[in-house]
Amino acid sequence: MSGNSAVDLIWFAGAFALVLSALVARRIKVSDGLKMALAWVAIFGLIFLAVWTFQAVRGG
Repeated sequence: MSGNSAVDLIWFAGAFALVLSALVARRIKVSDGLKMALAWVAIFGLIFLAVWTFQAVRGG
């Protein structure tokens, strides 16, 4: 593992810990958390699909 990889790993672990601690602090139910996670996956999936379709239509 190079120095940059170690720093990236620490940064992502810290970012994940911040998100997780925010969710725990709000005391969100597991079922509500799963619904929110699925909603975010759907949102990003639709955005990805729209961008990919736009690029395919433009010929890029």
